[in-house]
Amino acid sequence: MRLPPHAPTQSILALFPILLPMALPSCLPSLQKPSPRVSSAFLRQPLLVASTEGKPGAAGCRRRWRRGTGSVAAGRMSAEEVLLRPEEEGVKEEYDWREEWYPLYLTAEVPEDAPLALTVFDEKIVLFRDGNGVIRCFQDRCPHRLAKLSEGQLVDGRLECLYHGWQFGDDGKCLKIPQLPDGARIPRSACVRTYETRDSQGVVWVWMSDKNPPDENKLPWFEHYARPGFQDVSTIHELPYDHSILLENFMDPAHVPISHDRTDFYSKREDAQALLFEVTKCSGRGFAGSWSKSKPPALTNLLRFEAPCILQNSNEYIDKDGTRQYVLALFLCRPTGQGKSMVIIRFGSTLRSPIVRLLPTWFFHQNICKVLEQDMGFLSSQNEILWKEKAPTGRLYINLKSCDTWVAEYRRWKDKVGHGMPYFFGHNSCSLAEDPAVVEHAPAGLIAGISSSMPAKGATGDIHAPNPINRYFRHIVHCKECRSAVKSFQIWRNAFVFMVFTSISMAILASRRQWKAFYLVSAAFCIAGAHACSSALSLIKTNFIRGHRRL
Repeated sequence: MRLPPHAPTQSILALFPILLPMALPSCLPSLQKPSPRVSSAFLRQPLLVASTEGKPGAAGCRRRWRRGTGSVAAGRMSAEEVLLRPEEEGVKEEYDWREEWYPLYLTAEVPEDAPLALTVFDEKIVLFRDGNGVIRCFQDRCPHRLAKLSEGQLVDGRLECLYHGWQFGDDGKCLKIPQLPDGARIPRSACVRTYETRDSQGVVWVWMSDKNPPDENKLPWFEHYARPGFQDVSTIHELPYDHSILLENFMDPAHVPISHDRTDFYSKREDAQALLFEVTKCSGRGFAGSWSKSKPPALTNLLRFEAPCILQNSNEYIDKDGTRQYVLALFLCRPTGQGKSMVIIRFGSTLRSPIVRLLPTWFFHQNICKVLEQDMGFLSSQNEILWKEKAPTGRLYINLKSCDTWVAEYRRWKDKVGHGMPYFFGHNSCSLAEDPAVVEHAPAGLIAGISSSMPAKGATGDIHAPNPINRYFRHIVHCKECRSAVKSFQIWRNAFVFMVFTSISMAILASRRQWKAFYLVSAAFCIAGAHACSSALSLIKTNFIRGHRRL
């Protein structure tokens, strides 16, 4: 399943190996000589607000680092040539984190018969489907005694609080209070705050503002997903570190050869090298640009960050038939509180290899889980140090031109708009949350299992929560496909174990050698089947552990 090193998806494969089977092998011969310039239509698209032309600091929005200034072949370089130069704190732009659309969940994963607890920053919300299957979003607390509505249930399309049985309709108004006397009216104040949601291109988005109606112009639209034949593999993951650190990680192609060395189809530490970056647009709504490797084959990748939490890394190329093909890695990173985040990862392409049809969806999902787990240790430690030091990243990071351009650009964006967020760490400034987070994770195993409930975790509140480091809580509880695979493999494993004991028993009771041999061979096949099911379960559920760290 290994592709040649000049495959068109190589740079995005460097982010995650999931795209490997999606690149059609028949297109490779025409790509042995990479095109000198990838189409930049992606970069020419305006960000969601006006550009910064004519504004203070706009001249600094076009930053470029070329081959002659950063490659090893250029000879010895001074620190000034290697490091990104510190910049003075720029002009702050008006920003309100509530006046945004946030990605909540994959539409296909929203449960049909139960409410789902989610958060945006520290705002607790509950997502559910009403009696008509329409997705609704409420504040996750009952106006009666503040119990979490996500711990309730759906009754005839209404969301019911399980504490006292109060039921709420689509508009958040209370429709039933069992404890009221006959003929008594339901108080007008007995209602729940509602949030506007949109189901767009397979993702549920929520508008967090309580002041202004939804701004449809800010609702993200991804052109690639509207292209004929474009297909994707999508997953959801909870992670134990801040969404800004998560975005940094996805913006950092330089770490891939080292962090994921020989643990996927592509990454090798010998490929670590200087990278070439160019920032072509930046504003209070984000930034866009391109990057490539400094050594051939050096295909150009287009990167785009849009406020508040969207990152795209795309590649366009012409196949041997002269058809333009598209490959996209899309990361929707939602802040879920201090030191927590949730990401929707979507890998897509206009090409689809026949190989991908032979592999189940859970195989790709566990592969993405593995890659996230490879980064989890040092990203969590990075998160811990940032909150302990309470200092801007510009004072703590050593940013290289050939490695950290996107990371520095992202933190400078935080300098512009971070004052409009509950908390942030920028390049030159930072602001901590007023109330520090207190979370105690339930240990993995029986206690964590008891504290969880399908389709997503619950029953423990926020102070005591299931361990997000555990793959089960991080992904499987949010994925119907992986839960179904786990259940199926468990059933098959138990069936094989039963057949093993049955075959051995029949072999003991059989009087003829031919039958004894038949039953023993059958038992051997059943043992192999049970082992295969156990191995698949381990592959789906078990966290990745590096060989050099295994105890």
